[in-house]
Amino acid sequence: MTVTPQASRLAMPGLVDAHIHPDKTSWGGPWMSRRPAATLADLIENDRATQFDFELTVEERAYALLSNAVANGTLAMRAHVDISSEIGTTHVEGVRAAADRLKPFLDVQIVAFPQFGLLTDPGALDSMTESLKVGADLVGGIDPVGVEGDLHGHLDAIFGLADRAGRDLDIHLHDGGEEGLAEIREIARRTIAGGRQGRVSIGHAFALCDEALPSLGETLDAVAEAGIWIATCALGPDPVPNLERFERHGVQLAVGSDGVRDSWSPFGNGSMVDRAHLLAYRTGAITDAELERAYRLSSTEGGKMLGIEDLATWNGAESATRLEFDAVNTAQLVVDRPAPARVIRAGLELPALP
Repeated sequence: MTVTPQASRLAMPGLVDAHIHPDKTSWGGPWMSRRPAATLADLIENDRATQFDFELTVEERAYALLSNAVANGTLAMRAHVDISSEIGTTHVEGVRAAADRLKPFLDVQIVAFPQFGLLTDPGALDSMTESLKVGADLVGGIDPVGVEGDLHGHLDAIFGLADRAGRDLDIHLHDGGEEGLAEIREIARRTIAGGRQGRVSIGHAFALCDEALPSLGETLDAVAEAGIWIATCALGPDPVPNLERFERHGVQLAVGSDGVRDSWSPFGNGSMVDRAHLLAYRTGAITDAELERAYRLSSTEGGKMLGIEDLATWNGAESATRLEFDAVNTAQLVVDRPAPARVIRAGLELPALP
């Protein structure tokens, strides 16, 4: 049965979360009090310390968060899921089981993510390899220098695994400064050398947000030439991109939630309308066009990054995949942050979720 749009509502493209960690969330469970953290190493250690303390399973927590995200209009996501020698593939299996319960409304691409290191965690590479057989779609990475201390060793490992398995890559990179830019240029070089243009993404890429760095321009050009996607999350004190400069250099950008009420942060709700609002706020959006851009980066640009046709394009209010909001226009929607009144995917309306 075809679901027709309501004339009084604003029809919009489906939302896409380009970077989220559903296995880490405390959503659906009791309140989690966070420990203080001053460095990335502190945050990672806090994460390690909470891995086995949750009352709910990975599947239960991930399903609670994903259900809330879908109800708020997220129709696809790139989910980074922890892999280590200790965890093995259990988190991937839990998130995949949760995602399967939300078909056909939600597409979930799982990245096998070596949060706790790859070279520094013997056995992690074997777990990464196995995870690609039980539900993971992409090969992930973590700061090759800041976490692993070996730029080429880490990139050799993850690019090698991606080549052997025929998978794309999505790499976390928090490292800043000229060192961070050098890491990004090396990823771009390997992307082009391996014919992987358009098949590599970098999450955070904080060095690309530092306008004071001398090699920023050439690095942005290298990223654009390699067709690398950048995912930003507009979190707290984290750097955000200069959107106009990214556009001038032709860099492809999408938006994600990152961690949602996990050991790193008490914030987040899985709503990409809320995330578009935060990006607009953090980048000083004033005009309707700037607010509309924030929504586009949280919707169709994410659809392009994930390669999902019905979310990468928008054919207007008659589209079989759409969200309907009680809002006057896109700019007001981004400012007011309502949940959609209706969520429709391929002509089917989302029912009430348990």
